[in-house]
Amino acid sequence: MASLDELRAIRTAKLAALHAAGMDPYPAKVPRSFCLADARGKFAELVKSGELEKVPAQVFSLDGRVMAIRGQGAILFLVLDDGKSTFQAVVKKDVLSTELFGLLGATVDIGDIISVTGTFFTTQKGEQSILVTSWTMAAKSLLPLPEKWHGLTDPDEKLRKRYLDFIMEPETREIFKKKAKFWQVTRRFLEDEGFLEVETPTLETTTGGAEATPFKTHHDDFDMDVFLRISVGELWQKRLIAGGFPKTFEIGRVYRNEGTSPEHAQEFTNMEFYWSYADYKDGMTLVTRLYRKIAMEVFGTTKFTSRGQNGAAGQTFDLADEWVLIDYAEEIKKQLGVDINKASDVELLNELKKLGVPFEGANRERFIDTLWKQCRKNIAGPAFLINHPTIVAPLAKKLNENVVQMFNPIIAGSEIGKGYSELNDPIDQRQRFEAQRVLLEKGDTEAMMPDWEFVEMLDHGMPPTCGFGFGERLFAVLVGKPLREVQLFPLVKPKKLG
Repeated sequence: MASLDELRAIRTAKLAALHAAGMDPYPAKVPRSFCLADARGKFAELVKSGELEKVPAQVFSLDGRVMAIRGQGAILFLVLDDGKSTFQAVVKKDVLSTELFGLLGATVDIGDIISVTGTFFTTQKGEQSILVTSWTMAAKSLLPLPEKWHGLTDPDEKLRKRYLDFIMEPETREIFKKKAKFWQVTRRFLEDEGFLEVETPTLETTTGGAEATPFKTHHDDFDMDVFLRISVGELWQKRLIAGGFPKTFEIGRVYRNEGTSPEHAQEFTNMEFYWSYADYKDGMTLVTRLYRKIAMEVFGTTKFTSRGQNGAAGQTFDLADEWVLIDYAEEIKKQLGVDINKASDVELLNELKKLGVPFEGANRERFIDTLWKQCRKNIAGPAFLINHPTIVAPLAKKLNENVVQMFNPIIAGSEIGKGYSELNDPIDQRQRFEAQRVLLEKGDTEAMMPDWEFVEMLDHGMPPTCGFGFGERLFAVLVGKPLREVQLFPLVKPKKLG
């Protein structure tokens, strides 16, 4: 089997042959009557009207990537693909000039993008086709496509060379069409509910709205360090609520300097909304409707089976079912026999060691959060996790001294969103930021950075508010794929070329 270098050399020679024949292998524009999907519609229209059989026949130009070449001698069959549909081009030596027929046979490879001009007809096998009377190269490929039956088998290569994955696997392209609709439906739903779409800073002097390790960079003009945001403007949107905007939302990119897993990536899209004079119970009602709306409009169903891991079967769930309420501490006690309200830090740590669970940060907040994450894997949902310990939610309003007014949608063993009655008591908020500051000083890189200007805003008064957010993880769960596979271009380490 020839090496890639050898194949490239062969195709480069064909490139030279095109130049020698006076054909530009990379023109700025080529003839095109319509896309291939519309060509099929036009074909049906001509058949219905009887125009297809008329002489002289109408002439059209179609473009696409050559995905298959078959035939020999005086007739060739090419399958063109433009990303929307496919169409067959039939090239006959007695129809096309001898020169152009010979040039096509000598220079066109699978993977080339070409433009063909001709007339529509139906083959003896009933295939809609175009009989080629002329052709030109649109883009000569110098490297071959992966083998049709094997495609890209290396998972890293599939993510690194996304364009090849999309060419060889049309169903992968369909995932991203669904993903675009996923965000369109979300945006339309919120707008219909009276929310205003806003844009907030992605560079911040302090990160807020989540507990995650941020990316840090330097602002040369101000000569200061800044951070890429880890939430979709939570503390900014609350400033808008205080400023008299009753309902806001943002869909945007966030960045977290953390590990990679089927549910985690360093860069992803999130949505967050803030709703004045509403609480976490109102939020749960709205989110239930939103998730069901997304499911029906994007996927046409509310019933799903999640992606199983390590050969295990996936969990099935129906978003149309009643969303049960799960108590945070009670569920941990039920599954692990640990009462997090009474257990000491040492007892929590021993339980984690017994389970063999890795965790970050040697403090009570991390111990409790890690225990819960072990439990949630067993919950298919749909459900809402409620009554979180105050220690794990520094921005949520208290329900009592021990728990906060917070909720997480739980689907297929994952937390698919987070919302709460927002803390608007400036004294309480200052105390909780102080507690987070202590954690940061002790080395907890995921603790929340205090934002004292935000506390000053609360001093002026912010109305009761419900905030909620979710990200690409919801789409990944519904489509049954790891998070990185539903990102067009996830971060990968670069390869040395040349």
